[in-house]
Amino acid sequence: MRDDDRLLDLPEPEFGSGVIGVCDICGTRQAVIVLTKERFKLCVIDFLNKTWIKSDKKPGTPAPLYRSERVWFDTDAVPSGRAQGVLLSPTKIVRHPVVLVTPDTYGLTTTLLDGAIRFARAGFEVFLPDVGKIDGLGAGQHLALHTGSRFRGGVPVLSKRVEGLVHLYADALDYLRQREMVDPAKAAVFGASYGASLALALAAQETRLAAVVLAYPKPVRPAEHPRLLTATTLFVAGDRDSAAAKARAQLEAARSTSRARFDFMIVEGVRHNYLSRDLGAYDLAKAEESWARIEEFLKQELMPPPPRPPPPPVASRDPIGAPAPARTAAPAKPAAAA
Repeated sequence: MRDDDRLLDLPEPEFGSGVIGVCDICGTRQAVIVLTKERFKLCVIDFLNKTWIKSDKKPGTPAPLYRSERVWFDTDAVPSGRAQGVLLSPTKIVRHPVVLVTPDTYGLTTTLLDGAIRFARAGFEVFLPDVGKIDGLGAGQHLALHTGSRFRGGVPVLSKRVEGLVHLYADALDYLRQREMVDPAKAAVFGASYGASLALALAAQETRLAAVVLAYPKPVRPAEHPRLLTATTLFVAGDRDSAAAKARAQLEAARSTSRARFDFMIVEGVRHNYLSRDLGAYDLAKAEESWARIEEFLKQELMPPPPRPPPPPVASRDPIGAPAPARTAAPAKPAAAA
């Protein structure tokens, strides 16, 4: 009897034992960890990634489209020198383009998690710095974002506190680009509301970005800051959002001097935060329409289709080496009458 047969037939496997068997997720015969409480067996990789599944899964079941884990990255933007975040990695073994999600001071909201899951399922490696659990971030950054936007004409992207947040996200983007199974040349940032303003500030200093998605951003100060953008930028907002309308005006003014291309999606009949499932402004139909446009935009910029192969050569009607057809002599002209 083989080891994997003995493991599958064993009625009471010991919790935490490492044996040779079949992983309930990937279906591969290898070293697995027996988890009695959850009633399944996982290989080491899936155990570390905490990809929990139901006990009725059979060996050979296809792997999930993505895995999630909490990771730490180095940054000198906070006193501890380290910060944490949530990483979503597609399971397909190819190099993935990357999307950095830039939260505001409210942390990982339903909007950001919804977008991150959609991006990961589409094949992007996604990272969300968890600002709500990072030491050194709190009321000061919150006041800098909200006070500047409401009373001083825009989010002060050049202030010390906002620059600290942007520095944190720049370090998170560096961490994401250095991961083993990513394509560092294909990177994008996504943000919503105040997080979109932070995404704009980060994109203004990151010239290697391929795409930027701004979901109903707040205006920024100085108003000329969007002129520094170099990546193709998608702006998404409702037509009943006065703050996003001011941000759109700033992007429109930057068109003439910026190297970036700007696309605008204005959704009728919705207000600020219409992508947030837990807020009153949420609109399911319009949100799904917007997410589809955002995903299409990211795929277009970061996952362009391969070039078409050249058309096959047209076969010549006169094969090489074939004798040329004989020319027919032109008929003689009749002699002119005397």
